[in-house]
Amino acid sequence: MRRFFAFLLIVILIGGGVFLYLNKDKYFSKKEEKEEPMEEIKSNDLFGKYYTSANAKLKKMTLEEKIGQLFLVSYDANLASTYVTKYHAGGLLLFAKDFEGYNKTTMKKHLDELQKQSTYPLAIAADEEGGYVTRISRFEEYRDSKFKSPKSYYDEGGYELLEEMEREKAKLLLSIGVNFNLAPVADISTDEDDFIYIRTFGRDAASTSEYISNMVSYANSENISSCLKHFPGYGNNEDTHTGIAIDERDYTTFEENDYLPFISGIDEKVPAILVSHNIVKCMDPDHPASLSEKVITGELRDKLHFTGIVVTDDLDMDAVKEYAEGGNAATLAINAGADMIITSDIKSMYQELLDGVKNKQIEESTIDKAVLRILAWKEAYQF
Repeated sequence: MRRFFAFLLIVILIGGGVFLYLNKDKYFSKKEEKEEPMEEIKSNDLFGKYYTSANAKLKKMTLEEKIGQLFLVSYDANLASTYVTKYHAGGLLLFAKDFEGYNKTTMKKHLDELQKQSTYPLAIAADEEGGYVTRISRFEEYRDSKFKSPKSYYDEGGYELLEEMEREKAKLLLSIGVNFNLAPVADISTDEDDFIYIRTFGRDAASTSEYISNMVSYANSENISSCLKHFPGYGNNEDTHTGIAIDERDYTTFEENDYLPFISGIDEKVPAILVSHNIVKCMDPDHPASLSEKVITGELRDKLHFTGIVVTDDLDMDAVKEYAEGGNAATLAINAGADMIITSDIKSMYQELLDGVKNKQIEESTIDKAVLRILAWKEAYQF
């Protein structure tokens, strides 16, 4: 009899276990999956309406693919395919030499081929500011004459002429496959002796703010991604391509002057802002702005409430090297809050970030937040 009851007990336990297993979804609540990074990024962000689809893509990406998206790589004709297929680059930055020898048709065909090679849409960027900085229109294969500076067009025909020229510029860039123009310059300068003056609107903060608002509006209406530069404002500082620039101005100057055009652009929904290498002592005396959490996260994100794409100036510039002697410039930039890094050295910086995540120097969630914004931005502008 004892054996019978023991056997019966075993049968009941096994049967109950099987029943509970088959009905586990009914009787036990599932552990709620963590929606990183969606839960920490607000849906009313600049690209918030695209976060759900971007997050679906993000969840399928390898760490290697995600890290690659953080780079806007200086173009090299011999390595472009490698940047795209091996390193999963988020974008390519072309200079004047890269457009030379092509025409509208052949350049479009070439850039379309690179897009086809990429798993994710590429940001194809150029600095077509007009005037002193023209990468494309300087060649007659693309335009009869190079675009003049925005200041020149405004002086000649006010905003009516400026708008006409900017719309033409956007159409030209998009027609050859360039979807990201690193312009306009939002720096304020009224002194012709300043290094940056020739590239600015050449007027005071109020006029420059109005100009930036209009320029962003023109670009957005043509669905080309613009990029304000150089946050937090260049002032009268020296050229950071060849050395470090120390900005000694007080914080009030930025609040009452330099920030105003950036605020104007943010209000007009500018998709991207480029951060300079200037060391702004009143904000962070120890790091270039491009590597500074106090500048990128503290000022641009938290104070100015910018939720778009933060791009560093070229991390290969001399101004950065002495502040990243351990070869950790990319790590500093991403941890500071940047989304995309401009560099010609993707090989070492890619490996640096990959090692940084594995060694816990960078949280993968930090990478995820940046990539979510990047994917959403690309979808918003139909890259």
